[in-house]
Amino acid sequence: MFLRLARKAASTRIGRGRSYDLGRMTLPELWLAYATYPAILIYVALALAATGAVIITASRWDQIAFPVLAVFVAYPMAWYLIHRFILHGRWLYKMKWSAALWKRIHFDHHQDPHRLEVLFGAPANTVPTIALVTMPIGYAIAGWTGAAAALAAGMVTTCVYEFIHCIQHLNYKPKSRLILRMKQDHVMHHFHNETGNFGIVSFAPDRLLGTYYRQAREVPKSASVYNLGYDLDEAERYPFVMALTGAPPRDRPHSAFAPDLKAAQVQTP
Repeated sequence: MFLRLARKAASTRIGRGRSYDLGRMTLPELWLAYATYPAILIYVALALAATGAVIITASRWDQIAFPVLAVFVAYPMAWYLIHRFILHGRWLYKMKWSAALWKRIHFDHHQDPHRLEVLFGAPANTVPTIALVTMPIGYAIAGWTGAAAALAAGMVTTCVYEFIHCIQHLNYKPKSRLILRMKQDHVMHHFHNETGNFGIVSFAPDRLLGTYYRQAREVPKSASVYNLGYDLDEAERYPFVMALTGAPPRDRPHSAFAPDLKAAQVQTP
């Protein structure tokens, strides 16, 4: 059974020049790809190492509980701010030194949301960011023990976010109404209007800051939903990303995205 799934998962890496295509994978194939993906293995290893440090140094339960709770509260807002103002910012592609970073961390994902290898952030970028967000919180609460506990919580939370993010782009309808609602909200961010619904698991910051929309009819269709504003005119002014891509930016999705477009229109009570 495992070998058959491995062969099928590997087969998604070929065809049309795409690899780990979530539009063609089944849920068991996703589980296998996720559990063996290098970025996830790095996050798990770091979470275990941080947990070990906590076990060795902690002397009271609150040194663990309070930093972990603080990370769970802060993580959605941190993700929102990074997603909205950095990943969707239009300044990184204008500089040659940061164009490759912007292309890798978000432009490629919006150009082809089904590609698993660009859905996951590169650990060289994500690990320092997670540490920078979580460890100061933990340290302020409980010193280095708290910092380690917060880092472990951040890594575990990232693993959960990444898997749900995969489900949101998988050709699969979740049985859970909660996860289905998350999927519909996120799909609209990718296929209807990218200026809202910045959350992955929690959309509370979107609601708080006025960028949440529940149905596609609430906001107009965005012309930049697939290229994030890096259209042909911008590519002429700032050619760095286009040079790295080797092709002009796309302003429409691949035909394989059709199921996601339909999912965005599903109405829920």
